[in-house]
Amino acid sequence: MTVRRCAAALAAATAVLGGAAPAAFADGTPSPAAVPPGLYGTKDPQYDGVFRQSLAFLAQEKAGVKPAGQAVTWLTGQQCESGAFTAFRADATKPCDPKAMLDTNATSAAVQALVALGGHDDAVKKGIGWLKSVQNDDGGWAYNPGSKSDANSTAIVIGALAAAGEKPAEVKSAKGGKSPFDGLLTFALPCDDPSGGGAFAYQGDLKTGKLYANADATAAAVTGSLGKGLTATAGPADAKGTACEKATTPEQAAHNGAAYLARTLAPTGFLKSAMPGAESQPDFGNTADAVVALAADGLSQQAKASADWLAKNATAWAKESGPAAYAQLIFAADATGADPTNFGGVNLVKSLNATGPAPESAASPAPSSEKSDQKSDDENDGISVWWIVGVCLVAGIGVGFLISGRKKNQQL
Repeated sequence: MTVRRCAAALAAATAVLGGAAPAAFADGTPSPAAVPPGLYGTKDPQYDGVFRQSLAFLAQEKAGVKPAGQAVTWLTGQQCESGAFTAFRADATKPCDPKAMLDTNATSAAVQALVALGGHDDAVKKGIGWLKSVQNDDGGWAYNPGSKSDANSTAIVIGALAAAGEKPAEVKSAKGGKSPFDGLLTFALPCDDPSGGGAFAYQGDLKTGKLYANADATAAAVTGSLGKGLTATAGPADAKGTACEKATTPEQAAHNGAAYLARTLAPTGFLKSAMPGAESQPDFGNTADAVVALAADGLSQQAKASADWLAKNATAWAKESGPAAYAQLIFAADATGADPTNFGGVNLVKSLNATGPAPESAASPAPSSEKSDQKSDDENDGISVWWIVGVCLVAGIGVGFLISGRKKNQQL
């Protein structure tokens, strides 16, 4: 998710510059773009418009809510002729700028949302075609095409492929014949790794190539290794518990990653922010992602414990952060069997609906909820890194998202 990508780039920048702020953003941030009609949220959409819209639709689909046609038209209008999406296009009446930063993460989220909405087969096909065209030789994907693969981008693309009816294991790189699962396994740490056995790294260190445990990348990679997407549901019980084993298959790596998350969450119930310079405090977004990953792997008891913590502590963060945050909490609630219409006393669905155009209708309730009040009431790696740093520093999607950084050389 956006929260995952932001911190990884900040971590990479910090590793390269020793903590210095990128010059491109040191003198201020761009003026907030006007929020166009149909878009969810009120904050500057320049770096997360497509992503937050897609998450909103996915969460509404879970709740049986049909979004407004205006909102759907906004998302479909963001797609470039190539099938790709950028983070945000202010003027969708013009062709995409050939120099625009095409975004595998936004494209993958949009594909999953369009599949959930139904009736957008052509747009989905074009999006999948573009994603296949920018697969790296190692089988994985980068945030921006042309850069090195990372665990988060590879995982979210797997989710898009699966949602579209593709078999991710059969999507092979043109050179090398590697699958997305081959790519993900390159980021898996062995059980005896001192930074976090069983975890996944976001990416190898930019200087040394060494892998460091990263809780956020681990949450993404667990669901990806299981062939699931952003709205992964609970899987069969994982009888292995939190034991780590040598991983030679995606399923084994997913188990190890989930076990690492469970061990990390056990003392407090939440993940801590690891953004360079941030205070030691909860990272609500990444904790929600971890809940989904744990549930998908079948560690339901551990997932529920952290979901309960989120219900008690995360709703204020969601109110401040906006639609993507509400969506993340809805995903966590759904994966653990909690009621998203009464999550810590807050109706997450109603709150999400209120951040955008009034939905057309509330369809049949999702299986995880029996409530009926779900209607609306209320050229190179360097370029990729600095672009994502801009996402984090400028997007304005809430304090909870901005502190969700990933420091590669620090165990989370």
